[in-house]
Amino acid sequence: MHDGDEGKEMDERLTKIETKIALSEDLLEELNLAVYRQQQQIDRLQQQVLELARQLAGVSPADRPRDLRDEIPPHY
Repeated sequence: MHDGDEGKEMDERLTKIETKIALSEDLLEELNLAVYRQQQQIDRLQQQVLELARQLAGVSPADRPRDLRDEIPPHY
């Protein structure tokens, strides 16, 4: 092999590696954004659950909706 061929192969290998790194960085950024958005959604859902629990705690037992599973006859 000639020195020129080795240099060309090395350049091609470096280009491939740089391309893979760039694609990996893009993918990592997308994944970070997805995780961030999911955490925001989890936080909102937790707040909603807490608010619903507070509302339910303020409702008297007579005002609470019936749970039909509590009314299933014993033979089921």
